[in-house]
Amino acid sequence: MTDAQPLEHPPALATAAQAIITDCDTKLERYRAALDAGADPTVVTGWITQTQAECARAEADLHTQSGTGPRRMSRTEISNLVRALGDIAGVLRDADSADKAEVYRQLGLRLTYEAETQTVRASVDLSAHRGVMVCVRGGT
Repeated sequence: MTDAQPLEHPPALATAAQAIITDCDTKLERYRAALDAGADPTVVTGWITQTQAECARAEADLHTQSGTGPRRMSRTEISNLVRALGDIAGVLRDADSADKAEVYRQLGLRLTYEAETQTVRASVDLSAHRGVMVCVRGGT
């Protein structure tokens, strides 16, 4: 997902912040490997906390440097977003019908039944979500 995002040409400070975020992502992957290899969890937790704080500072710098256009999300940001969403399909499937209807209303979901073909056409109106860019590539 990180590689599928459009390229951007940030100013120098944003480039430095993005380099710090990328470095933090690499460090966090190494810390996870160290934990898997049996390193002392207390020591590694300290490293993780320090690295996450460094990453948060860099992300804040990046947010202040970014213009009005979309920016690339880091691997960590994407992972956090996916974790936060969880099993959204399962949640919607099991949701109360009124709650489900509200979610669909906010998405601008419209279902149209085609009697001739006995099919339902689904469309989503994202015009109410200005400033939100969704980009899907590949076989999805």
